[in-house]
Amino acid sequence: MNPTQILHSKGQSLWLDNITRDLLDSGTLARYIREWSVTGLTSNPTIFDQAMNKGSSYDESIRAHARKGLAGEKLFFQVALEDITRAADLFRPIHERTAGVDGWVSLEVSPTLAHDAQGTRTVAKELHQRAARPNLFIKIPGTAEGLGAIEESIFAGVPVNVTLLFSPEQYVRAAEAYLRGIERRIEAGLNPQVGSVASLFLSRWDVAVASKVPAALVNRLGIAIGQRAYKLYAELIASERWLRVFNEGARAQRLLFASTGTKDPKASDILYVKALVAPLTVNTVPEGTLKAFADHGEVADVIPSDGGDCDRVLAEFERAGIDLAALAARLQDEGAASFVKSWEDLLKVVSSKGAALAKAG
Repeated sequence: MNPTQILHSKGQSLWLDNITRDLLDSGTLARYIREWSVTGLTSNPTIFDQAMNKGSSYDESIRAHARKGLAGEKLFFQVALEDITRAADLFRPIHERTAGVDGWVSLEVSPTLAHDAQGTRTVAKELHQRAARPNLFIKIPGTAEGLGAIEESIFAGVPVNVTLLFSPEQYVRAAEAYLRGIERRIEAGLNPQVGSVASLFLSRWDVAVASKVPAALVNRLGIAIGQRAYKLYAELIASERWLRVFNEGARAQRLLFASTGTKDPKASDILYVKALVAPLTVNTVPEGTLKAFADHGEVADVIPSDGGDCDRVLAEFERAGIDLAALAARLQDEGAASFVKSWEDLLKVVSSKGAALAKAG
């Protein structure tokens, strides 16, 4: 078996954090599924911004929809849904074989709604209905305002990928929002099987503290955060409250390790994939990281359910002067702002291309 297949055999799902029309048209995504055990896909505004800003792959589609009068967000989502639904269809056999556990793709609501709970709920439901694919996650930020939208969306039967989580504490709050939505469905006599993952962003932790900690701690914070979150995840899904909903037919909201591309050029290019192997979790990786792991990946032992040495490592960062709670809040705010910037850039590209292509005929 190659490294990606070995990783899958450990019980962890490997997803691709990328989507482009070229990936779909060339058959590359299908090959990743077939040869490298890729079982899902995530996207975000930055990914779509980069994809649509380069080359002419999207020109024909943008032109056609612009001629129909679509512009701005409406034009973007129409074009994005074409890619997302094609990807969802590629993963559909995996989704069916695993009875809905795996084989998911993700599309994000507008990042400008990160602090608008009502707007997020409305758009999440609309996008899921438009896609008409059972294996589509709608990505909702796990901000304070987003938690209510997560609960309501789950209660409404909309599968959710909770995004922009940075700390174990933020993860727990997102998991509880999901659980409340499931409990309400059970109380209402509805099917409790509504898929969800909670995406914990890791590499940005190490970027944020690289120049502020001793050399021995460099590139160790993101991994410790991931291990700590896994410890809490293991405790949550073994708790009486979760076991009660499992008894009603519900499933766990899986923990997803995100932002696992190595940012430090001096560090291993498979740093976060190798260190964060755990059953019933997901690791979503950039395409470069996927290729690196398929080429020279190493699969380490799975994370212990108690998180291993994560508490000791996190204590060392605290002693080094890192306020983890404050940094988590800052990283979440910065992440939300970054996605808004990418979203604004994306809409400018779509609008300008749409106007120019429609005019050119």
